[in-house]
Amino acid sequence: MRRTLGGSRNIILAGGFSILFQLSNRYHLHPPASLLLKIEALENHAGQHLVLPFLFLVNTLLIFIYKRCGGFTVSLCLFSCFCRLAFIFPAFKKPSMDSLQIYANNSDEEDLSHQPSTPSADSSPPRLIPSKSAAPKVDDTMLALTAAEARQAQSRPIDPTQHVVAFNPTYDQLWAPTYGPAHPYAKDGIAQGMRNHKLGFVEDASIDSFVFDEQYNTFHKYGYAADPSGSNYIGDLDALQKNDAISVYNIPQNEQKKRKIEREKDEDEVDPTEIDNPATDVWLMKNKRSPWAGKKEGVQTELTEEQKKYAEEYAKKKEEKGHQGEKGEHVVDKTTFHGKEERDYQGRSWIAPPKDAKATNDHCYIPKRLVHTWSGHTKGVSAIRFFPKYGHLILSAGMDTKVKIWDVFNSGKCMRTYMGHSKAVRDISFCNDGTKFLTAGYDKNIKYWDTETGQVISTFSTGKIPYVVKLNPDEDKQNILLAGMSDKKIVQWDINTGQITQEYDQHLGAVNTITFVDNNRRFVTSSDDKSLRVWEFGIPVVIKYISEPHMHSMPSISLHPNTNWLAAQSLDNQILIYSTRERFQLNKKKRFAGHIVAGYACQVNFSPDGRFVMSGDGEGKCWFWDWKSCKVFRILKCHEGVCIGCEWHPLEQSKVATCGWDGLIKYWD
Repeated sequence: MRRTLGGSRNIILAGGFSILFQLSNRYHLHPPASLLLKIEALENHAGQHLVLPFLFLVNTLLIFIYKRCGGFTVSLCLFSCFCRLAFIFPAFKKPSMDSLQIYANNSDEEDLSHQPSTPSADSSPPRLIPSKSAAPKVDDTMLALTAAEARQAQSRPIDPTQHVVAFNPTYDQLWAPTYGPAHPYAKDGIAQGMRNHKLGFVEDASIDSFVFDEQYNTFHKYGYAADPSGSNYIGDLDALQKNDAISVYNIPQNEQKKRKIEREKDEDEVDPTEIDNPATDVWLMKNKRSPWAGKKEGVQTELTEEQKKYAEEYAKKKEEKGHQGEKGEHVVDKTTFHGKEERDYQGRSWIAPPKDAKATNDHCYIPKRLVHTWSGHTKGVSAIRFFPKYGHLILSAGMDTKVKIWDVFNSGKCMRTYMGHSKAVRDISFCNDGTKFLTAGYDKNIKYWDTETGQVISTFSTGKIPYVVKLNPDEDKQNILLAGMSDKKIVQWDINTGQITQEYDQHLGAVNTITFVDNNRRFVTSSDDKSLRVWEFGIPVVIKYISEPHMHSMPSISLHPNTNWLAAQSLDNQILIYSTRERFQLNKKKRFAGHIVAGYACQVNFSPDGRFVMSGDGEGKCWFWDWKSCKVFRILKCHEGVCIGCEWHPLEQSKVATCGWDGLIKYWD
């Protein structure tokens, strides 16, 4: 009976394990190998009793429960309860089978140690069932390649030509040297323009020659030197540690003492007779001087008479030269009167205007023919000015250092010559009544002359060349002189005191013109810096700054008779018109062109009625334009050289005077 019950229990266990194994295969559950060995042992032992009907009944019952309940968990729970009832039944406590005895004794130990149990002689060899998976098979080749590429990108250096880095590179990657073939169009990978050495590009190092010599000699003596790229050393590090990193110029203290002792010992051994003998090497070593040694102060001996005389002459010459360079060259002022008499029978001066001189017509006409020529200058004429309001005299500045005044109405001869400059005269300017005038010369002097007598009233100089001189047009400010200098300043003098009262210092180049506008409250200046600046008189602050990229230098500016416009001679062969109103804007609708003035400071001027604009040019011509239409009205061939200046007569509306570098002054009607 016990044997029958034991066999029944084995049959139940074998059937239950068989069902569990089928369910585990269905749901991809993989039992451990120790459990599979136990199932095989039970199956072999149960097969000896051939109780197949009972096994079939249990299998059928469990499958039915599984299908009806639809759950794997319920079947397992029933199976576990069934198995426990079979094990705890009292009749089954002492099994007689060997396989069950091994199973009962080793079940707990094998679960804890996870070691495979030793099967009995009756059991079949162990079988490892391959795992099965219902998941679709995934091709992981691209995933492996992507991971490998990412790992490779983390280790390879960065291409210096790429602009975007898709990951965070390390410091070593950023500063790794560039590897690869040489550039096909640049030798050694360096562009031809970057090569300054036959081996490539050598960057200049800011290293002192003393430091270089120190490290060079230290390396050749001790075998180590400081690395210029950092704070470490290169070369023999053992010698570096042994010598405490000293250089050839850093002598240790004990070495200094040793050398001092040796030097004193050598001095003691020297023969005293050799020290006093200049022919010996000992005397030379004793008396040699370091180039850094200071001069010994000896007793200053008195100068001889010849030396004193030479020193006095040298000091005097130097003082004269310095004074001359500071204030301009000094020339004795002379004047010569060329007329018949300085005063007529009525006692009137030769500069007095004729009583009947007045404008006959308000309408101006363009001259057609030459009526007179004044020739007296031996070199070119740089400027001409009519006598204010009347024009019965004309003043001319010559490059022969002379200033001449000519009669216009009567004889047409030179009346007086003013000689006070040592170099060419640059500019001239009358005062309001014409009794005095200013001259500016390349000898750095500005002179204020009396027109009638030819005497120099005052001389002004800053040590720089004046390019333009002008008196304030106000009647109560006729003692104020403005001069544009070559040192970028406009200097203001008081003629009465001879003192500089103001300096206008804003230009970036030599000042060429000064033009008063707005009832003489303001003035406009042009300069070689290609700009226009507007100033309040007496205030050295620019109130308007005009500078455009297309602008050129403007060496001549003239005011329109209605005082609303400025005509500026631009060196790009055109005359520009600027408003004198608040904004000082460029009038883009009015532009006078056609003449060639590039490189020459040809003067521009207006007719007294403002209907015509005229200017000389570099080919000796005088051009006339209509103010309203801006069209060329007439061209006169006036001079052989440059026609540098032109003036319209203030009273006779159809007469014009021109001057040129041929030394002639011509009068046209």
